Amino acid sequence: MKTDPGKLPEIIKTLEAKTTLLEPDLKERQELFEQVNIYTENFLESLDKRPVYHKDPQEGAGLLDDPISEEPEALEKILEIFDEHVITPGLNPASPGHLGYIPGSGLYVSALGDFLAAVTNRYSGIYAACPGAARMETMVIKWFAEKVGYPESAAGDLTSGGSIANLSAIVAARDARSLKARDFHRAVVYLCEHTHHCVEKAVRTAGLGEAKIRHVPVDDCFRMNPKALEQVVRQDIQNGLLPWLLVASAGTTDTGAVDPLETLASIARENNIWFHVDGAYGASFVLCESGKKMLKGIELSDSITMDPHKGLFVPFGTGIILVKNAADLHRPYQYQANYLQDEKTLARMEQVSSAEMSPELTRHFRGVRVWLALKLCGVSAFSAALEEKILLARYAYHRLNRIDGIETGPFPDLSIIIFRYVPENGDADQFNKMLIEQIMNDGAVYMSSTLIDGNFMLRMAVLSFRTHLEKIEQALIIIDKMIVQTLTKLRGDI
Repeated sequence: MKTDPGKLPEIIKTLEAKTTLLEPDLKERQELFEQVNIYTENFLESLDKRPVYHKDPQEGAGLLDDPISEEPEALEKILEIFDEHVITPGLNPASPGHLGYIPGSGLYVSALGDFLAAVTNRYSGIYAACPGAARMETMVIKWFAEKVGYPESAAGDLTSGGSIANLSAIVAARDARSLKARDFHRAVVYLCEHTHHCVEKAVRTAGLGEAKIRHVPVDDCFRMNPKALEQVVRQDIQNGLLPWLLVASAGTTDTGAVDPLETLASIARENNIWFHVDGAYGASFVLCESGKKMLKGIELSDSITMDPHKGLFVPFGTGIILVKNAADLHRPYQYQANYLQDEKTLARMEQVSSAEMSPELTRHFRGVRVWLALKLCGVSAFSAALEEKILLARYAYHRLNRIDGIETGPFPDLSIIIFRYVPENGDADQFNKMLIEQIMNDGAVYMSSTLIDGNFMLRMAVLSFRTHLEKIEQALIIIDKMIVQTLTKLRGDI
């Protein structure tokens, strides 16, 4: 049944009246903002009092007891639900005691950038839509490119994180080497056993599931062995295969090891292999002197992945893909669309939109969170924080070696230490599983574990900007204390 056109204004006005909650007035906005601000301030002020890990039997399921409703609810009640069922259970990454996985700590000033980006809702994906936003993101990318030693020809994209950045690098490498479907089964990818799992996932996602994956052996410090790489590349060439992609790590997730980048770059260049450096964790350390020395050779790569939400401490959802030659990233992502013809007309020819350097078209204006943090804090604050993290890891390494029964891995390249306790009797793996559980349940600090050569190892990853010497001292005391408690518990079981 058709609506009488004469009645449409009345119906429209009725609907319009129902939308008023979507546009709060000045007073309402101030009240809402004040409530949220009070909550976030209480959260930040209580960070060191809250447990880093809270084991909740419900695992946040209480959230489901208050379903989304047709009618509005009070923000005070919503924040209570949010705090109890979302923020309290599980891991608290913002805590200075977060020493597990690869910490992402979340700068407050970056959150202000997100607030500005969300409220103004500028679209940075296409240059003509907001030239300033597009220029800001290009400025941020060019700044990172300069810091890693890339030339003016470099370009990149701000991504959601390392996984998408690695995917973009692999797609760029595929097209730069003109790989076709008929070649995929002969193409060879060179990794090591500690390469992040997202790389193999990205290879499959890029359509190269038939490619040969070579896991190159590592040395005693868990760095890729160049001689072993040369040997396997030579064999692959002799067997009629196509050595295509070499992925080195600028700080592995398991151990923090930095592969010998200069030597690997030389091997890649000699064999026309695309050389990609996964620096999601470690590449940001180029901003400090100790890190720059360790990462020497990163500038020789064809592409680099970085995660500012790790080493630059900004909120989760911030990665970067950098390529040495802009054309290599533009090639797979350029487009033509009739409905975007105005953008092609209005944009200056020298300005390439990020939508043409990325699989994404619509996305969050990520550049503000990085730009604002760098502008407000200055680069020197980040350099100092990163140098501090390297030194804290070295300090923790030396202190751990003074605890009887502790066995450590290699001296840390960056800011990750692996270690375990080896009891005089009994199974070391079982002991360390109990030990990590005791540390987690204590709640003051959080560490994670991994398997190295089949051995259950504990990891201390020092990267949060809030983690300082006092917290590391506390962590060492807790490790010592929990070793005693675990030994006591095992003796009681016996």
